[in-house]
Amino acid sequence: MAHIMFSPPYIPPAQAAQSLRTHGYAVLQPEDFAQWMGLSVNDLQAMDADWQGLPPDAFLKDGGRYRRRRHSCFVSDGDHVHQVPHRAHWQPVEYNALHGGMQRMFDPMLDATTHSPAWLAMINALGQLADQVFCADEMHERWFVEAHQFRIDTTDGIGRPTPEGAHRDGVDLVAVLMVNRQGVKGGETRVFEATGPNGQRFTLTEPWSIMLLDDARMIHETTPIQPAEPGGVRDTLVLTYRRGNFQGADLQGTAS
Repeated sequence: MAHIMFSPPYIPPAQAAQSLRTHGYAVLQPEDFAQWMGLSVNDLQAMDADWQGLPPDAFLKDGGRYRRRRHSCFVSDGDHVHQVPHRAHWQPVEYNALHGGMQRMFDPMLDATTHSPAWLAMINALGQLADQVFCADEMHERWFVEAHQFRIDTTDGIGRPTPEGAHRDGVDLVAVLMVNRQGVKGGETRVFEATGPNGQRFTLTEPWSIMLLDDARMIHETTPIQPAEPGGVRDTLVLTYRRGNFQGADLQGTAS
């Protein structure tokens, strides 16, 4: 049986803030996303090599070996971005029933990426978008940003991008960027209202396309992937923006 994929509901970047306010999500194609930040797709693709050497995720409670990742944290404040000392990733069980309540200390992202002009431009631009969506006119927040680099592979037959299932992240803004998709089938993105009947399903395939979510309003998940050819992988970057502080800041010290 043929595998059916639904195309992403792309919109122009100028409509992203309004779409987030009205519908709770927005999806941008790579060229538009890059130009909106004053970059090119090539600028973004220059970071692709970082996904080739991601270390294994040692915290998977389902016993799987399908996920590799790095994690780093930043603060975006107006037009300034800085990386904070390396810290564990923590979520409450209310948002992650599988891995919640664990302090998961992953290897940090590489300096070659986090110090690059394209990276800083992206963190800053998405922080300014969050200001537009969540702040009053002419106001801005101090955004606490967590960055997760993921590689899901199909070495053991099935890889699970969201082993915790449909969920929210406990933040304000979630950005899911497709970095690379090669030799896999499945991996359908599903987003739906937390308190209503509406939803969307589509498959991100274009490198550096992006889905944006108002996390308080939308639940999301990605279906498992299977190999379409040997060595199939799905690489993504997930960025979360939260007001106030990082989740679990009281357990490991506040950011400065």
